Amino acid sequence: MEFFDFHHHKKSVPNGIYNLDIERIPPDFPYSIGIHPQDIDPKNIEEQFNWMEQMIFQNCFAIGECGLDSLVAADHKIQEEVFLRQIIIANEVKKPIIVHCVRKFYEVISFKKKAEQAMVIHGFNKKRQVAEDLLTHNFYLSFGKAVLYNLSLQDIVKTTPIGKIFLETDNEDFKIEELYLKVSELKGISLEQLNEQILENLYTIKNG
Repeated sequence: MEFFDFHHHKKSVPNGIYNLDIERIPPDFPYSIGIHPQDIDPKNIEEQFNWMEQMIFQNCFAIGECGLDSLVAADHKIQEEVFLRQIIIANEVKKPIIVHCVRKFYEVISFKKKAEQAMVIHGFNKKRQVAEDLLTHNFYLSFGKAVLYNLSLQDIVKTTPIGKIFLETDNEDFKIEELYLKVSELKGISLEQLNEQILENLYTIKNG
């Protein structure tokens, strides 16, 4: 059985969504493309957007990572402008958005009304209240390695609707199968059921 890795940085993993780094050439399997908050270059932002828009080829599954991050150097106002432009691009090309967020969840929620496409918070590992607020605003949550050992996050996974879940390795060195196995145990369903649901979720965010 193959397991879909929603967000990863490994070109050796074709069954998933590869995160394309800034100003690189896309692979011939599904990828996401975006301007990460840490990569924003205010002096060359138009060139960055030109690169991005020119690289949205057939295998582009999603726009991202993009979002807001309180720990990077880019000015917050510029981050918001860049995030909004990418939301607008996603609306135009009809692709879901993979959101990177660090300590700016409620600001990200405020942008949700601008998005016509699904928004997925990648690498979610915050508190229950944040998860509940995101789910209330119709975000999807993608969980990573922390689910294997973080008990409070495991409790969040248990109560998160299965139709709103994705699983990812991000840039961690472990097998996605381990995460699928753990989540199937937490949800009390078979690996086959979990795998089928993830694929259904993918179809939903891709086709609206």
